[in-house]
Amino acid sequence: MEPVPHANTNLRRAPVQQRSAERLARILDACAELLDETGYEQLSTRAVAIRAGVPIGSVYRFFSNKRALTDALARRNLDSYAERITERLAVIPTTDWRGAIDAVLDEYLAMKRSVAGFAFIDFGAAAPEEDPANDANQRVAGRLAELLSGHLGGTFDEDLSRTVLVCVEAADALLQLAFRTDPSGDQAIVAETRVLIRAYLASVLD
Repeated sequence: MEPVPHANTNLRRAPVQQRSAERLARILDACAELLDETGYEQLSTRAVAIRAGVPIGSVYRFFSNKRALTDALARRNLDSYAERITERLAVIPTTDWRGAIDAVLDEYLAMKRSVAGFAFIDFGAAAPEEDPANDANQRVAGRLAELLSGHLGGTFDEDLSRTVLVCVEAADALLQLAFRTDPSGDQAIVAETRVLIRAYLASVLD
């Protein structure tokens, strides 16, 4: 078979064949499902192997422990998020930055409500106390700045990166609040988040 490239670098060994890539996907899918069912503390590599229908050695072929496994799931989530936004941006006029920002927020909300395991880790560590320097928001902001600059025709520079990072940090805090007591997200807080982000970006993009 032809080698299959894999963008997730948080692996002991990247899959080089289609069969290995499919096995890795099953492992990550199983991890996501079990996170929803048991949470991170009760998650185990053995349980993931059983759910995925693979030998435990197959899990350890790719991941040294459950932390590495959930980190890889977070990276896959970010790749999926970027793909979803790219599809949305393809039909949004390049002059409509508000539409682009709505797409960024809407796709996050859609994943939060429907993607297995996403409520526990989205793009970062499932156990943040184990990694206080986790840079998930930096990674998200970098990817979004690249996508938005490409779509809107702006310059992908330090100023844009900082602006997008401020938006990501603010939205992250507010959306955590929105989902804290409502599993589908408090609509009023979500709406206020959209207003806040638009108002801040208006001073930069208008």
